[in-house]
Amino acid sequence: MRKFMTQWHIKGASLAIMRNDSLLYAKGYGWADEEKGREMEPGHILRMASVSKLLTAAGIMVLQDRDSLSIKDTVFGPGGILDDPFFNELVKCDKNYRKITVEHLLRHQAGFRRDPLFSSVDVKNQLGLDHAPTKEDHFGLVLSRKLRWVPGTSQKYSNFSYLLLSEIIERVSGMPYEEFMKQEVMEPAGCFDMHIGGSYYADRRENEVRYYTHEGDGKYIEEYTGSGRMVERCYGGTNLPLLSGAGAWCASPAEIARFVASIDGKPEVKDIISEKSFLQMVEYFDKETFSLGWNDTTPGRGWSRTGTLAGTSALVKYFPDGECWIMITNTSTYRGPRFPKYTDALFRECRSLYSDKLPRRNLFE
Repeated sequence: MRKFMTQWHIKGASLAIMRNDSLLYAKGYGWADEEKGREMEPGHILRMASVSKLLTAAGIMVLQDRDSLSIKDTVFGPGGILDDPFFNELVKCDKNYRKITVEHLLRHQAGFRRDPLFSSVDVKNQLGLDHAPTKEDHFGLVLSRKLRWVPGTSQKYSNFSYLLLSEIIERVSGMPYEEFMKQEVMEPAGCFDMHIGGSYYADRRENEVRYYTHEGDGKYIEEYTGSGRMVERCYGGTNLPLLSGAGAWCASPAEIARFVASIDGKPEVKDIISEKSFLQMVEYFDKETFSLGWNDTTPGRGWSRTGTLAGTSALVKYFPDGECWIMITNTSTYRGPRFPKYTDALFRECRSLYSDKLPRRNLFE
């Protein structure tokens, strides 16, 4: 681990290892906040970036299990979940919007032309706003344009789709997204320290780490508000709360492991979703089709979920033998979203050396 961190100039990392729903190992490495002399500990929380999508997908499945919705339900138009004057006015430009289902959003198959959640300054300028773009502004920008393809016929990774899924959770549950996720999804899973993160260092929680970027990662950027002020990319470059269910959650790897144990279909920890919903989440079709929440569920290769933001890189890797490795760093590298493949290689090397030496215990208890 320390060799890996030195190679990639990583300030701090947190690792958790679970086997058959038992937490065997949780350890922090390096600095949680070097400037304050705080070493990384297993209880520190970190931005998980797009690992948030796994949480949001599970939230949708919880609602499906309650018969509050189906992933086959349409989203827009008459009878759709978001059938209201605001959305109806936006999507009238293309009748194919009426074909978009919840499942299309989960699988990145809706066909949206834009994915602007990381381009707040451009959105502000394009719309002529005097404020930082809200989610409603983003809805207006994306949904007022014709789709790129008929929903379900192709795919392209879409953060915007998971912003819409967050909106669907609010609409169907009648609760704010974060409140529903904490109360109805995370707490039943035994997770009590997961939170939507803030955009600035001053917004951090008491047990949250400091984030770091390198020059090769594009260290400075214009503040997302459009103020013209140059800020460190990881602090003010992105409107993190706006990402919502697409990428705004913070947690420790150990707590993410607890969450994964509650949606993995194994009997040792009671799942918060039904067997049907679990099987839908991990069902594999082909390499051109995203799984629900997971990046990949190729048979024989396990399940994986990655996440990348300025200042953080996350990987959840669930191996076919029931072992799950989760690591989050508080430092991003010039490899950006390609960096998790190096973390995956680290996991495989460490498993070959240490898996049979891990203690037989359960730190969840």
